[in-house]
Amino acid sequence: MPKRAREYYALVWGVEDFSVKAVESGEIIRFSYRVLDADKAKMLNDKKNQPSLIDPQAGVSLVVPTLEKVGQLRQSSAPETGKVYWMAFSNKGRYVKPGHRVNVVIGTFRADGLIVR
Repeated sequence: MPKRAREYYALVWGVEDFSVKAVESGEIIRFSYRVLDADKAKMLNDKKNQPSLIDPQAGVSLVVPTLEKVGQLRQSSAPETGKVYWMAFSNKGRYVKPGHRVNVVIGTFRADGLIVR
């Protein structure tokens, strides 16, 4: 990610160190980030904001699944400065693959061009 983009996310949203990884044999795409400013990052953990992971190359939009006994596969507690938070997107059909560039949208937050590892 370019330096200017890293500075933007740190100043405006209070987050850094984005990571997008295919896990569980590619069935799950895990998005994680580190919180620099808990007040600015609150919106990312708000359950009212439905996150989506968009892969223009595959033409899909993934959502965070909700499991019956567990709930949503994301952290929704109040963010704390210095901690890493994550959310898992269902990739059933394995449309999103390592090397693809994806966009993560959570409410008004948007991170474009993240590379899936």
